[in-house]
Amino acid sequence: MKLSVENLDFGYGGTAIGRNVSFGLAGGEVLCLLGPNGAGKTTLFKTVLGLIPAQGGRVTLDGNAIGALSNRERAQCMGYVPQAHAALFPFSVRDIVLMGRAARLSALEAPGARDHEAAQTALAALGVAELAERPYTEISGGERQIVLIARALAQEPQLLVMDEPTASLDYGNQMRVLAHIRRLAERGIAVIISTHNPDHAFLCADHVALLHDGRMEAFGAPEEVLTTAALKKLYDIDVVIGTVDGSSAKVCAPILGENLKTAARKQEIAHDGP
Repeated sequence: MKLSVENLDFGYGGTAIGRNVSFGLAGGEVLCLLGPNGAGKTTLFKTVLGLIPAQGGRVTLDGNAIGALSNRERAQCMGYVPQAHAALFPFSVRDIVLMGRAARLSALEAPGARDHEAAQTALAALGVAELAERPYTEISGGERQIVLIARALAQEPQLLVMDEPTASLDYGNQMRVLAHIRRLAERGIAVIISTHNPDHAFLCADHVALLHDGRMEAFGAPEEVLTTAALKKLYDIDVVIGTVDGSSAKVCAPILGENLKTAARKQEIAHDGP
């Protein structure tokens, strides 16, 4: 599987949010997208998935233009985990995950044994099999996020796009989701995730992309892209990057003190006005 994004312009209607974004991803690779709030990460994801039309450039999957694929064809090869999902009806968790099999069924076909097995396997893989019979409306926000990931896995996609999949999870579940993302890559699935935590990129990504003001600031290996200068430009905060005793993984930590004073002063100015 090969995803190619070439000179992509994206936005809504006549409003451009991002311009001239290019990157590629192959099966078995993980791409981590970082950028401040409002940088255009979610809009970029929806454009790559074909949920909204591109304003310019092109997106191809194995050489086929995304826009030329039917909804069903896209759903059979691409899975999407959104930031949030409104829980309106008390479907069981099992039924929510089973909905991921819709792209594999004909219009009037009921899910069969293979579909139920795929749903149960996805729940078990993420460690939430015990939630299967619980109403989706009665589980926690973090549990819902894990269930949405299971639903996407049940699709059996070649490409999985996850919009801040760890945002509402506790630390343990964050690490479990990141570990599972690596296992998915080992199975040959291409994975794109967005996050605000550079540590996540060091832990699970093969590539990192930095999106700022709708433009791709950098793309490459985490060790090359995630520098103190790049993160200062991206988030306007000074950081240090290194390792800690007992772990080989790189971590990113803020330099506090003056950063906190500067942030407080900015808030004071914004509140009081000029």
